[in-house]
Amino acid sequence: MFRKTFVTLLTLLGATLSLRAEPTTLRFGQIPSTVRGVTSLYRFIAEKQGFFARENIALDVKQIAGGTDKMIAALDRGEVDVTQTATPYLIQAALNGSTVIAIAGEVANPVYSLIAKPDVQDFAALKGRLIGLSLPIDTISISTRKLLALKGLAAGDYRVKELVGTPVRAACLKSGECDAVPLGQPEDFIALKEGYRRLGVSTEAVAAFQFEVIAARRDYAQEHADIITHFVRALADAFRFIRALENRDAVAKAIVELTGSSEDIARSTLALYFEPDRGVLPRQAEIDLAGLAQVIAFMGEGGSIKPPLPAPERFVDLRYLHAAGAQ
Repeated sequence: MFRKTFVTLLTLLGATLSLRAEPTTLRFGQIPSTVRGVTSLYRFIAEKQGFFARENIALDVKQIAGGTDKMIAALDRGEVDVTQTATPYLIQAALNGSTVIAIAGEVANPVYSLIAKPDVQDFAALKGRLIGLSLPIDTISISTRKLLALKGLAAGDYRVKELVGTPVRAACLKSGECDAVPLGQPEDFIALKEGYRRLGVSTEAVAAFQFEVIAARRDYAQEHADIITHFVRALADAFRFIRALENRDAVAKAIVELTGSSEDIARSTLALYFEPDRGVLPRQAEIDLAGLAQVIAFMGEGGSIKPPLPAPERFVDLRYLHAAGAQ
């Protein structure tokens, strides 16, 4: 009798442990143009280094067609639980009644290279020519226009074609239709190797920015606070791993595996980010409120939001970063 009871208890204990071992699945909205870009490196590292597994999190990655401007709508419709998004779209959606909030930082102050045709020698040579930008509200467009203005080009000095996503803009440049486009990594380094010219980088004009964040619906995050905290903790460790100097070789190899670029381009990308540190990536998934305030200010300048300008705190919920020890 005792033996039978003991075996039953062991069976129940095993079943309980098995249930606890089942990871929680989070549906993660991904911008299609970032699938093989360096902006997805933190998620790649979190998977590869087992940070998600340690936190008992499994990501069901769902690509949302249409680009960055579609991510919040997918979140509002309940198609995903968390998503990456550019901050202007989150801000605009929240001001229009969405319950979305930023729960973690992704790309802080990105380096976008303004890559031009080989015959475009300098900024002045862009007068009257076609530049491929993203949507007007997008931080890529904002920072590139700031760079152009810094170099003496007013909005009326050049023509614009709206193109969402680095791969689409790169294709426009290589087809010959666009004379210059802003590109992220590794596409900018690839273009340079092919003979195109880098005129400047966005960080020359914009020193502090909160470009992208991870967002969730406020009610969902509150109802699943423990899960969100575990998720954020895994992200924080991924960014810490990327930034640690002793991991530079491993991170370079991860960039090669993720993007398909050469090791030379991978190391050039890391040098661009960290030598000196340009604040491209957060230290541990934190949200830069000053950088978010800068986005709001630029949106105000562009007329996409009206004064009085809202405080950045309106669009974030830092409790999960605090709980994860990352803010």
